[in-house]
Amino acid sequence: MNSLQPPVVALVGRTNVGKSTLFNRLLETQKALVSHVAGTTRDRNEGDCLWRGRVIRLIDTGGMDVNLKDEMEKQILKQSEAAVARAELLLFVVDSKSGAMPQEKTFATYLKKTGKPVIVVANKAEKLSERLSVTEAEWRFAGLSEPLPISAIRGTGVGDLLDVIYEKLEEIGKPATDPVETEGIKIAVIGKPNVGKSTLLNAILGEERFITSPIAHTTREPNDMLISVGDKRYIFIDTAGMRKQGKVRKSGGLEAAAVQRNEYAIKFADVTILVIDISEPIGTQEKTLAGLLKQSGSAVIIVANKWDLIEEKTTTTINRFREYIATSIPFLNWAPVLFLSALTKQRVTTLFKEIDRVAENRSITISNQELAGFLVQAQTKHKPMKGKGTTVPKLLGFKQTKSKPPTFDLIMKAKRTDALSVAYMRFLENRLRENFNLVGTPLKIHIRIAKSVSK
Repeated sequence: MNSLQPPVVALVGRTNVGKSTLFNRLLETQKALVSHVAGTTRDRNEGDCLWRGRVIRLIDTGGMDVNLKDEMEKQILKQSEAAVARAELLLFVVDSKSGAMPQEKTFATYLKKTGKPVIVVANKAEKLSERLSVTEAEWRFAGLSEPLPISAIRGTGVGDLLDVIYEKLEEIGKPATDPVETEGIKIAVIGKPNVGKSTLLNAILGEERFITSPIAHTTREPNDMLISVGDKRYIFIDTAGMRKQGKVRKSGGLEAAAVQRNEYAIKFADVTILVIDISEPIGTQEKTLAGLLKQSGSAVIIVANKWDLIEEKTTTTINRFREYIATSIPFLNWAPVLFLSALTKQRVTTLFKEIDRVAENRSITISNQELAGFLVQAQTKHKPMKGKGTTVPKLLGFKQTKSKPPTFDLIMKAKRTDALSVAYMRFLENRLRENFNLVGTPLKIHIRIAKSVSK
C-alpha cells in the first residue's frame, strides 16, 4: 500500500495562530475545523492544493507549543514532528498581531536544525497598516526567511504566498506535480468514541497516522487519506466519535460541528465502516448510527473490533456473536460483519476484499429482463399480500432506475401506494438480495401506481 502524494508542505506553529484557517484557504474548502479553542487540530489533516495547474500536498498540524502538560499534548507534538519529518517545505505560521513569542523563537531554532527550507508566514495581518508593521527585525530569528504578511481569513496575500511556495519547491528540486486522478472508493469510518477507529486506520495505513487515545472524542475532524492497493484506490476518512445528543449539546458548538461533519461524511461515502467494540454490550449509540446508515445510501461493513479481548473462543463463538449483532442492530442485517483486532492487526487485510465487494454491489445494474423474471419467481413463491385498502394489488413490473445505491420501481395496479403490505415489501427486498447476492448495500424500492389506475 502506497500513499499517492505530490511534494509535501507542512503548516506548523503554536496554537491559535490560524494554521487551520490558512489550510482551508489554500485548499479552497472548509476541510479543517476552525475555532478559538486551543488544540482544535489534533491529528495531521491533509489535502491537495491546486495552483496554476500544479498540485502540492498540504499537512495541517496541531500547535507545537513547548510546554507539554499531558499525554494528549505529547501525542499532538508527536504528530506534528512526524509531519515535519515528512515534509519537503515548512510553513512557520505566526500571529502578526501578538508579536514574536518566546516559544516561537525556541521553535524556530528547532525548525532550522531540520535543514529544511522554512517560509515564515505572518498571519492575521488584515489591514494594510498591519501588513506594513510586520518588520523583519522582529520576526527574522534563527536565520529564517523574512516574514510574508497575509490574512488567511480574508485571503489577502495568499496568492503571493503560493507563488513563493511553488518557487521554493522548484529551487530544492521538489516541484509541484501535475494533477492526478484522485477518484477512489470513499470510505467513512464511524463509531462511538474509543471503539478503536483510529487504531484501525493506523493498522490499515501501516503507520501511526492518527492519534489514538482512551480520552473520549480524541478525533474531531473528518480526516482523509488516499492510498492504493495494487491498481485500486481507497480514500479513508476518520471521523469524530459520535456521542449521545444530550452530551453533544452540553459540550458546545465545536463537538456538534464534528458530529455534523460525520453525518456529511456518511452521506457522501461509497462505503461506511461501522466500528463497534465487541468486548462491550451494543448500546443505543450503535443503534442510532445504524439508523443513520440505513437512510444514508452508503454501503456498510460492520467491524467487530477488539476480537482479541474475547476469551475462550471456540468454533461457535463467531456465530454466537454474529447472531447477537444481528439481533441488536436489525436495521443492518444485510451488512457483512468482520471480527478483527485493530491493535494486533488480526484480519485487518480482509477489509479490502470486503470493501471491494460491497462497493461493487452498491454500483450494480440489473437488466429489466432479469428483474421481470425475478418478479415472476417471487410471486410464485409468495403471493402479494394486502396492506391498506380493500383489495390485493396486482404487481405489473419491476425495474431499476439507478445505482449507488440500487434503486427500483415496483409498478402495481392499485388505488394507493400502501396497498401492498410492509411484510411483502420486506420479502421482496430479501429475495432481491438473495437472488443477486447484494450483500452490504442498501436497497431502495419505490412503489409506482400504473397510470391507467391513478387517474
